[in-house]
Amino acid sequence: MYSLERTQQLNCTLPEAWRFFSSPHNLSGITPPDMNFVVLSELNDGEFYEGMIIDYKVSPLLNWPLQWRTVITQVQELKSFIDFQQKGPYQYWEHFHEFTPNENGVLMKDLVKYELPFGFLGSWMHRLVVRKKLHDIFDYRYRVLEKLFNKK
Repeated sequence: MYSLERTQQLNCTLPEAWRFFSSPHNLSGITPPDMNFVVLSELNDGEFYEGMIIDYKVSPLLNWPLQWRTVITQVQELKSFIDFQQKGPYQYWEHFHEFTPNENGVLMKDLVKYELPFGFLGSWMHRLVVRKKLHDIFDYRYRVLEKLFNKK
């Protein structure tokens, strides 16, 4: 099992951060364009609950499109939520999002726990490609969020 942890200070209110991150419609804007990330589910803004299923199309490697389905397994309003991969490229994927208000706005924390399929081959692919790709995705996301929330 692998993990990736990131934190980022956002200059906004807790309700603003929650509204942005609990809307699947905002995911494509914080995902690198070369991944061709598209939310396929018909969802209404403001609709966010435990058991919510979200379908996506994404091309993580070599422009090869994959279907990805996540389910929201836990929601603590204005505090945290977890999305869990039901169907997709990982053997296991759990993404914990946490929001903590502070004197500068909101400290956002991401913790992703994941495992690749295919045993030794999956471990090899992680070292060769996947680890870097995930770090690049979260680096891109960090830069976009800096522009959206921390304009000087």
